[in-house]
Amino acid sequence: MKGGAESWHQITLAGYLDRAQVVWCHVPNGGRRGKREAAELRLSGVKAGVPDVLVFTPATNAPKGCALELKAPGGRVSDEQRTWLEQLARLGWAVVVAYGYEDALVQLKSLGYEVPA
Repeated sequence: MKGGAESWHQITLAGYLDRAQVVWCHVPNGGRRGKREAAELRLSGVKAGVPDVLVFTPATNAPKGCALELKAPGGRVSDEQRTWLEQLARLGWAVVVAYGYEDALVQLKSLGYEVPA
C-alpha cells in the first residue's frame, strides 16, 4: 500500500468508525506535496500536527468529542502533534495517541464509544 503501515491502520480504523455511525473525519496532513501546493495549503489554513482523526460525536468520557493521533506500532508523536493534543485537551476534548487500529478501538471503547467489531 502506498501510504505504508500507518495508512493501513487508518483505513482499517475508518471502517470501524463508519460502522459505529459517529460523526468523524480524517485529517490527511501527511504526504509529499510540491512546493506550490504546500504553500497554498498553508495559506488556506492547513496546520501541522492536527490529529489524524477527529470524532465530533460526544461519548460518556469524551463530552466534546475525541482527537486521536494514530501511529503505526513503534511510531512517535511529533512536537507539533503533542502541542495540538495538549491544546484540545485544555478545550475539553478527549485526546488519544493510539499505536495501531486495535489500540485505537480499545481506547475509543474506554471513552464510551460503541465501536462494532
